[in-house]
Amino acid sequence: MDYRIGYGSDLHRLSDGKKLTVGGIAIPSALGCVAHSDGDVLLHALTDAILGALGEGDIGELFPDTDPRNAGRDSADFVREAVRRMQTVGFEINNLDTIINAEAPKFSPYKPAIRDSLATLCGCDPSQVNIKAKTAEGVGPIGRGETISAEVTVLLKRV
Repeated sequence: MDYRIGYGSDLHRLSDGKKLTVGGIAIPSALGCVAHSDGDVLLHALTDAILGALGEGDIGELFPDTDPRNAGRDSADFVREAVRRMQTVGFEINNLDTIINAEAPKFSPYKPAIRDSLATLCGCDPSQVNIKAKTAEGVGPIGRGETISAEVTVLLKRV
């Protein structure tokens, strides 16, 4: 196969006194993610998307939350491992399409930095990365500001 598609998603509760990091970028916010690692929902979804395209399981298999080495860990490490595996078997990113689902904060000012961060981590051009941000318009746990989620679709191509 010359192309492979992967999909990843992640969801975290939000709480006072926690940091909010999305796509490797620190986002000013009163609320942050409750998680074993740094809780970067976008990087977690990206990791799962790449692993899924490769047929190599998921983030929890490689970096279980039961392992104390993963406590507070930078989620960029997870992406780097997925990218390393991708490159080892002869694939590269064709393009990424992402969605950040959060009621607040507004992500528009941070989209260029997030896009550049993902491109750097994945070894691709920023033009191959799309960042979308959506609210839930007050509906459900996202709309009430209780959670944040992310979704990523990735297309890999054989080098």
